[in-house]
Amino acid sequence: MALDPWPFLSTPPNTSIPEPLLYDSFLPGNESDLDLNISGTREPHQDRTSSVVITFIYFMVCAVGLCGNTLVIYVILRYAKMKTVTNIYILNLAVADVLCMMSLPFVALQLALVRWPFGEALCRVIMTVDSLNQFTSIFCLMLMSIDRYLAVVHPIKSTKWRKPRVAKLINLMVWGVSLLVILPTMIFSGLNKVPVCGILWPEPQDVYYKAFIFYTFSVGFFLPLVVICMCYLLIIVKVKSSGMRVGSTKRKRSERKVTRMVSIVVAVFVLCWLPFYIFNVTSVTSFIHPTSAIKSTFDFVVVLGYANSCANPILYAFLSENFKKSFQNVLCLKKVAGLDEIERSDSRADRSRMMVNDAIISSANLETHNTALLNSELQTSI
Repeated sequence: MALDPWPFLSTPPNTSIPEPLLYDSFLPGNESDLDLNISGTREPHQDRTSSVVITFIYFMVCAVGLCGNTLVIYVILRYAKMKTVTNIYILNLAVADVLCMMSLPFVALQLALVRWPFGEALCRVIMTVDSLNQFTSIFCLMLMSIDRYLAVVHPIKSTKWRKPRVAKLINLMVWGVSLLVILPTMIFSGLNKVPVCGILWPEPQDVYYKAFIFYTFSVGFFLPLVVICMCYLLIIVKVKSSGMRVGSTKRKRSERKVTRMVSIVVAVFVLCWLPFYIFNVTSVTSFIHPTSAIKSTFDFVVVLGYANSCANPILYAFLSENFKKSFQNVLCLKKVAGLDEIERSDSRADRSRMMVNDAIISSANLETHNTALLNSELQTSI
């Protein structure tokens, strides 16, 4: 999200990572207008206070997000029972969030220093990673919603597609598509004369700026959200019409819990990101008079988007019994029986299924043998 602009200037600027005194940023060709528009509304003390608070929140979000998502990655890789199709998509989402959290300190330092001291190469890397998270997250949530639709509406037909190996391949495709989508950021990111890290649009800047805002809104939010809503609408229709007659009671409970968890994660994502996109789209469809209050609100909205990355592990802990038990076991908060033996339990389950199959085969062979003996006796008697 660092790629996204401070939108409330009379002439849209080059896109830059949010920073506290962007009112004072150097915008080629707009210096005098900027001074005239802002000098009467800027409150330096309030800006400094807001900068300190927002920077502190950035570091808090970074710490919680790194710890939480690293824990998610660990438990999914550690326990065999956690390697479900849905959790593989969650793993991909957690990896994207970890990368984003690793870039957040650089964003926070630019906010505090009012400049970018790390050089242009690192600027491009941070912009790319930040943008990658923005698109990969929504794409992962879209795939999780499609997976829920297949699991609930087409539980039998989807079994050949809903496999961990297929999910891993799809995750790789998500990263590839995300890299293609963020090509504008990778190409045009750089340092301006302040220097501030951001996107340096070519002329006409206004056209590129507006096109980019609508592009990120459409591809990175609106269209995936339409797909997600369609998936859950079809799930609701299926549940209402069939009463979920397919499958065992235990399976139905399990599917309901997973669907509930995914739907809440999606809802929280929308709540965290919707204000940000409203601000951005509003900035190109109408003029908002820039004030310190408006800027502080925008800073909060940006932080809210980042905070979504640290909210997900908390949601998993409350909404998924498997995640909750895994977290408790890893953090030594509570020794959960059976978690360390998950792989052995799975092996026992596999052996049980094999024993049942062997019993069925033996029974069938015995029945065939008895039939053959009976036929032989009949033929002898005849």
